[in-house]
Amino acid sequence: MYREFDEQELAKHCSRNDIKAEDELYRRYAARIYTLCRRYLGDSDEAKDLMQESLIQALDKIHTFKYSGKGSLGGWLSRIAINKTINHIKRQKWRTVPLDFSTRDNIPEPSADDMEAIPQEKLLEWISQLPDERRAVFNLFCIDGYSHREIAQMLGISEKGSAGVLAKARKQLKENIRQYLKEKER
Repeated sequence: MYREFDEQELAKHCSRNDIKAEDELYRRYAARIYTLCRRYLGDSDEAKDLMQESLIQALDKIHTFKYSGKGSLGGWLSRIAINKTINHIKRQKWRTVPLDFSTRDNIPEPSADDMEAIPQEKLLEWISQLPDERRAVFNLFCIDGYSHREIAQMLGISEKGSAGVLAKARKQLKENIRQYLKEKER
């Protein structure tokens, strides 16, 4: 019965504290929220904890959810998880990375063919190895589509700082790609 509910019906039943509906919400969205948290944190245990906290918070606030079409519940849950993850990162001390705006990124952009040769797991591994601030900005901008203005507000940095951190993250990832392709040619 609950598996057949659309998002709007599922949210409505969850707002009535229907345990089976809450279980269905968890079944549908836990993996997606975990993956999102893991992408930001780089640590699976922390990601599991924040996934749980995010879904608990979502169920506590489900009565505030406004259905706006297919996918809106997943988007709403993702936003809660992103906010929770960013707040978690901000509470920790950033592993600080000096920003040197004077250096130029002389590493060429990888071609589409180069990118297709790299396993997705490898890219995700490299992203997870970025320092906290770089990983957060990269995920927010490149994957989740936030603007530098929005990122600056979320992280308490300037827009230029956000752009600078993104440039450093991209440079680090391009270097990883370059090294990987160089080793693969051997």
